[in-house]
Parts: sequence; C-alpha cells; structure tokens
Amino acid sequence: MSRGLVLAFDTATPCATSALVLDGEVLGERMSRAAAVLADADELLRTAGFGPGDLGGLVVGTGPGSFTGIRIGLAAARGLALSLGLRVAGVSTLDALAAGLSGALPVIDARRREVFALRDGVPVALRPAELDFERGTVLVGDGAIRYRPELEAAGAEVPPDRDLVHVPRAPVHASLARDFVDADLVEPIYVRLPDAEKAIA
Repeated sequence: MSRGLVLAFDTATPCATSALVLDGEVLGERMSRAAAVLADADELLRTAGFGPGDLGGLVVGTGPGSFTGIRIGLAAARGLALSLGLRVAGVSTLDALAAGLSGALPVIDARRREVFALRDGVPVALRPAELDFERGTVLVGDGAIRYRPELEAAGAEVPPDRDLVHVPRAPVHASLARDFVDADLVEPIYVRLPDAEKAIA
C-alpha cells in the first residue's frame, strides 16, 4: 500500500531502526537507540530534502520486545500522527525480522531467560530450549545471538553477530505495512504483562 513518503521505525529492541521510504524506494535508514528515534526521523527528512509536512503516513513496530522501547515508539508515532494529521500502520517486530531473511525464525531476547518467537504465526514467550525448529533452520534476532551456543547445539544456524539480519530493519516494516488507521488504534504486542502491572495484579 503506497502512501507516498512514509516514515517507519521500530524501538522494540536495543538497536532501534528508522527509515524514510518514498513509494517503496528507501531514501535513508538509521540505527541507534529508542530515545533517539525522533532525532533520527528529523535527520532522515532533512538529508532527503523533506520536512515533516511532506509525510503521507507512519509505520511503527509494535513489538514484542522491551516494554519501555515499545512505549517510546508508540508514543512517538502517536505524537507525530496527532501533530501532522497522519495515519499509522503497526507492524509486528517479529514479522519484520522474519521477512528480513526468507525462511528464518525470528527470536527476540525477552529477558528472564526467555525469548519471544512465533509459534504457528502467534507471538509467544518461552525458554530457548522450548523453541520448535528443524535442524538447519536459520534463527535471527538478538535472542538468537544471546543463546547462540544452546541453539546451535540443538541444530539451528545463527548468522554472525555483525550481520544486519539480527536487527528488525525499518524498510521491511514499511514494505509490510497494510492498514493505516488512527494512531490510537495501533496496539502494542507485549505477549506478557509488564512487571509493574504484574505487581499490581
């Protein structure tokens, strides 16, 4: 779905990613930290010779991943959408990782000795030993890096740490975006409750 000039970003993992895409063509991409997503967006627009008012839509990663990171991304998307009158498409961070390398299984570090992964297309949190894959399956994401020895011993293939396949790239998010809606309708994918909410419950 083309929306002209689109800003896409994902802050769910330690390496935040943002990109500026015009009718499917990537004009620029940056990788930094969640807290720098707005500065990155401004730099992307300036470098490409555009301003915020030129944007036709926003794409934001919805997780799962870091609770704080997801909230930063959604807050940034909602703030920009409100101020610029834009609609937003949410894209799963796991789906973006999977789409970045055909046939790969996305694995995001979930802390607490668990990972976030897809099981029958549904995001789940489980221990690395509970991942279900065939020998020779390529695993990508920071969870695959963290648990590399255990996963490789189980028959997985994990690309070198330096490979960008371990980062949910924002241009992929833009390519996966389909439904652009009011920003308030974009829901995060947490999989499990944040610690603060568990304590209250």
